[in-house]
Amino acid sequence: MNNDFRLKSVNYLLNGLTVGVVVGALVSAFRWIIEQQLSFVERLYILAHQHHLLLLFILGANIIIGLVVAVLIKENPNIKGSGIPQVKGQLLGKIDYPYWSALWRKFVSGVLSIGSGLFLGREGPSIQIGSTAAQGIAAFRNVDDELRRVIIAAGAAAGLSAAFNAPIASSMFVLEEIYHRFPLKVWPTVLGAAAVSNFVSTVAFGQQPALHIVYQDAFPLGQYWHLIILGCLLGLGGLVYQQSILYSGTLFKPFQKIPNYLWVLVPLVLILPIGYFMPITLGGGNQLILAISKNVPSISILALYIVVRLVFATLSYGSGAPGGFFLPILAMGALLGATYGQIMVQLGLLPAPLVINLIIFSMAAYFACITKSVFTAVLLITEMVGTVTELMPLAITALIAYAVVDLFNGQPIYDQLLNNIIKKRG
Repeated sequence: MNNDFRLKSVNYLLNGLTVGVVVGALVSAFRWIIEQQLSFVERLYILAHQHHLLLLFILGANIIIGLVVAVLIKENPNIKGSGIPQVKGQLLGKIDYPYWSALWRKFVSGVLSIGSGLFLGREGPSIQIGSTAAQGIAAFRNVDDELRRVIIAAGAAAGLSAAFNAPIASSMFVLEEIYHRFPLKVWPTVLGAAAVSNFVSTVAFGQQPALHIVYQDAFPLGQYWHLIILGCLLGLGGLVYQQSILYSGTLFKPFQKIPNYLWVLVPLVLILPIGYFMPITLGGGNQLILAISKNVPSISILALYIVVRLVFATLSYGSGAPGGFFLPILAMGALLGATYGQIMVQLGLLPAPLVINLIIFSMAAYFACITKSVFTAVLLITEMVGTVTELMPLAITALIAYAVVDLFNGQPIYDQLLNNIIKKRG
């Protein structure tokens, strides 16, 4: 009996290791191409200040990109959006689709959409790429349905781990938000896949955390009253963000006569003035987070960033373009935390160096209240920022924001998006 138990445990771990190697390589390539493309696009916008004809080149390129992405979405609608609701639906047995058709289309369309500067994150597509690659491994091995779901869950965790270099948070996200169960056969497979995938991405990108933010001091206990106010404000802001994502499709009412797979052309055309005047805001938001943490802008600039990010992130997601809002949530949380901090500094109620701490807390709290995944939020920011000394203020701010959303009956965003997909499919 004990030998049988040990063999099963080793088998679960080996499944995870196999998935981790494959997914880690795929998602690392996905991440690298997006980073290179975004860097190139930002340089083009900067050069356009001197050579205005470049704007016509960018416009033409974006239209071509939009048409290619539209064709891919038309061929397989399962690649629309972040992909996390689709993976969740698969694990719940409510949705299923062929892995190869979704895998390569999600990879290509995700690179084109996110790399062109739309306000979308790489994490959702990375999760779906990971889960579909794992689905292929399960099909190749011809496993039973139960083990197939475990392997798909491991692929999802491996995808997120490679995208953010956060293996513990990635495992917790899949178990807390997607799989909802912690049986023996799941956690070693999921954690093994996430750890190996993280190793592969670390070889490719180095050991520095994905959002390495340097702060001077730990947040003083005497300033903890800020966490209560900030948590409440972030909770209210989280409700607004939830609704903006859920009803993002309403922004396209003027285009109802156009097939919805062509809606992706709208944000790709409208992105030009944003890229021209504010290239730092392009993409999911990781560059913006790092920029404001090094040099916190004025309140007016932060307010402008908040409005632009909220409106255009909603437009980008509502278009159905393949990309997530995981990283855009963190960017919005960082902006809100920085704004609150700067206001308190102006009022003489907060030392200026502590604004950086509030940026870190706000990312965790904003993510926690929108996704309703507090454990994942705290672990994610801890791993992405590279700090373990601020766990208590992280948890306090996240719990308060979570409680505010709960008070107003806010539901987990991915559950609501999955329900919308199921309703549309009858």
